[in-house]
Amino acid sequence: MTYTETLEWMYVQLPMYQQKGAVAYKADLSNTIKLVNHLGNPQENIKTIHIAGTNGKGSTSSMIASILQEAGFKVGLYTSPHLKDFRERIKINGQEITESFVVDFIARNKVFFEENALSFFEMTVGMCFEYFKQEQVDVAVIEVGMGGRLDSTNIISPLVSVITNIGKDHTAFLGNTLQEIAREKGGIIKYHTPVVIGEYTDQTKPVFIAKAQEEEAEIFFAQDTFENNTLVSDLKGDYQKANIRTVRQTIALLRKSFNITHDNEEQGLLQVVRNTNLLGRWQIISEAPKVIADTAHNAHGLNIVMNQLKHEEYENLFIVFGVVNDKDLSSVLPLLPKTAKYFFAKPNISRGLNADELKEQAKEYGLNGVVCSSVLDAYAKAKMEATSKDLIYVGGSTFVVAEIL
Repeated sequence: MTYTETLEWMYVQLPMYQQKGAVAYKADLSNTIKLVNHLGNPQENIKTIHIAGTNGKGSTSSMIASILQEAGFKVGLYTSPHLKDFRERIKINGQEITESFVVDFIARNKVFFEENALSFFEMTVGMCFEYFKQEQVDVAVIEVGMGGRLDSTNIISPLVSVITNIGKDHTAFLGNTLQEIAREKGGIIKYHTPVVIGEYTDQTKPVFIAKAQEEEAEIFFAQDTFENNTLVSDLKGDYQKANIRTVRQTIALLRKSFNITHDNEEQGLLQVVRNTNLLGRWQIISEAPKVIADTAHNAHGLNIVMNQLKHEEYENLFIVFGVVNDKDLSSVLPLLPKTAKYFFAKPNISRGLNADELKEQAKEYGLNGVVCSSVLDAYAKAKMEATSKDLIYVGGSTFVVAEIL
């Protein structure tokens, strides 16, 4: 198969949470364990850092990778989902995995995948471990896909575990309370392995402390230990302030295993986009009109982004907005500004929410606008109406942002 045919096979043949939702969710790690055994357990030959959390996983993972790169190490980076090309998920020092490796890996293991009905995510995790082992990375930063305890990445024995924060998202799988969600994400805390908690609440802190005590794991709360952080990043969203504290606490622990100078840390934070090619985090697409795209997609993330939007200067605000159909709109829509004109669109995936339905629900919260045939159509209409003094915000879903980049 060609690269395109290989991806089509991965997407169409097998269930994938990104496209299909609940049908792709596996309730245990048995498939992943079968897979890594089949591959010869490549993850055991790699030093890793494990990152979970409701929001900020991608930014935090990329910041840590960037700092390690500045320190001269060969760094693997595994994140999800991708925005434009599948290969964004697996990188070494910012360079995406080769098309030939993707094609060869699937071809060599296709029969095994079919016999065991592996999910898209399980296959991809196996691919990243084998690639990082083959390329002999010094360390790999591994982002959890969803949750933690039952996530396919949760078979590694990392140097440090990191949990960025806890908010309500994927409640159908992770639980309806912050404590339940914290328990699932806390499942990445390992025996005698230090854990960094980026942000905590009165509900989540006791959950993390109890799990850390159970695993005899030293626990660090970055919002306390690095509360007076002075370093900045080229990632400009307000939410990055908390992520930077999390990263700095993690780097402080990693200094036991790697030679990382303060200058490496400072420059790594300033060169995240250059070093890792991270996209879609308060990304300024153009200046006149100013266009900002951000992948924040739940109440925890959108609350911070909408507050940051209030500090922008503009005459008129236009918002290109779309969501997936399992989104809790009652927690998201009240956060959006009523003064904006909305261009509602369905992301181009099977579980995108119909734009007419989104418009009707938005109207109940005083949000008004027009239904568009696609995200690109919505973006084009917003640009047509906006003057150089206006602002266009594009968001609501990772998949909406992906279509306009």
